[in-house]
Amino acid sequence: MVTGLLHSHSALRYLVLFLLLAVLVRAAQGVFAKKPFLPLDNKLSLWLLIATHLQLLLGLALYFVSDAVQFNSETMSNPGLRYWAVEHITGMLVAVVLITVGRVKSKKNPEDAAKFRTLLIYNAIALLLVVLVLWQSGRGILIKP
Repeated sequence: MVTGLLHSHSALRYLVLFLLLAVLVRAAQGVFAKKPFLPLDNKLSLWLLIATHLQLLLGLALYFVSDAVQFNSETMSNPGLRYWAVEHITGMLVAVVLITVGRVKSKKNPEDAAKFRTLLIYNAIALLLVVLVLWQSGRGILIKP
């Protein structure tokens, strides 16, 4: 079970990163080229939200069943154990919240430019946070666990 969850969680990250980049590119085009907010833009942000929340669910399942997450006297003093028990989950939860809030706030904006600006800001911060947290693991972003 853990192996299946781990492979699913690892594979889904590529979809999440692809969708995050796609939303950012479309949002930047909308802000800087003043393009209209199309149904494709809404669908991309929805797919990003769905993929991100699915990634969160898989990650939470792994958090509770994986051997990489340990809670003992060495957890906070061991950088590897601390990363998986505290830093990874905290950073990724914040990124999921940013993506979710960005989507909700963009839907409430009546103007296209405001929708794009909201998506650009929240998703850019989320992407920066994801990259920083994954870089902190020392494994790289595209390397499988």
